[in-house]
Amino acid sequence: MEKVELIWKNGEFVPWDEANVHVLTHGLHYGTGVFEGVRCYDTEAKGPAIFRHRDHLERLANSAELYYLPLEYSLEEIGEATKELIRRNGLRSCYIRPLAFRGYGEMGLYAKSAPVDVIVAVWPWGAYLGEEGKQKGIRAKVSSWRRMSPAGLIPHAKASGQYLNSILAKTESANAGYDEAVLLDERGFVCEGSGENIFLITDGQIVTPPHVASILDGISRKSVMQIAEDLGYPVAERDIARAELYMADEIFLTGTAAELVPMREIDDHELGGPGEITRAIQSKYEDALHGRTEEYLEWLDPVGEPTGEPLRKPLPDEVEAEEVGEPS
Repeated sequence: MEKVELIWKNGEFVPWDEANVHVLTHGLHYGTGVFEGVRCYDTEAKGPAIFRHRDHLERLANSAELYYLPLEYSLEEIGEATKELIRRNGLRSCYIRPLAFRGYGEMGLYAKSAPVDVIVAVWPWGAYLGEEGKQKGIRAKVSSWRRMSPAGLIPHAKASGQYLNSILAKTESANAGYDEAVLLDERGFVCEGSGENIFLITDGQIVTPPHVASILDGISRKSVMQIAEDLGYPVAERDIARAELYMADEIFLTGTAAELVPMREIDDHELGGPGEITRAIQSKYEDALHGRTEEYLEWLDPVGEPTGEPLRKPLPDEVEAEEVGEPS
């Protein structure tokens, strides 16, 4: 991780190394937090701009509501703080991580008096599965771990503790020499990657798992579905059998961190590399991210030019020393 200067924490801009929490923080012990993954791009049309910023903030609020985490800050306040944070850190493109979590104050499973802390961190981060993966495609395997069931947790919430499920699948696939895992839902139907939504293309038809398959309702997923349909490729949401993965002509994954990544192999079944439809959608999606197409400019929230604000104000003794010409 590439460190920057500042993190926004509970209404203040604090130095990166000072954005700490107590070891008895509730979220550290029980996973009581919700978060988002967002990206800012240096776009051609609007300069530094956050992709679908409001959609991500609304999903953060929805996740917090589902897990009884009242947010002290409005979405407008968090959004403006995010843009100011990017400017102060002098960034033109970056990954953005808003996080709301139960903080220090009370232990136990029912801890409503524990405060809900809110932070936003930003840092430079390339494509999650690598630029080569975006160009040539990745190798994946179906995990032995199933996607968490809605009978026990809330797949539609982007909650911190729930990602232990994804960590198990991702670790298993990486240890076996693959780039990514594909999880099935509790019924045995295709669900998603460890951190991405999945799309299959067979005989020119695009399909993706439905909400009832325990997916996270991805912002990138929504964007790609609209782009595909605008290009004349309607997307059907339906249950997908595991065997369909092996018979598909093309498969690709979508996610904010990964962006759009073709799959070239699944469970050692070759798919023949990124296909024509995947490439067409990927190209249009990249254009949307970087502000190169007029029709999707509404998805971009301009940040403004980096300000290069100082990390902190000089202390009084430092100001006095400068005034008398002493070394500071």
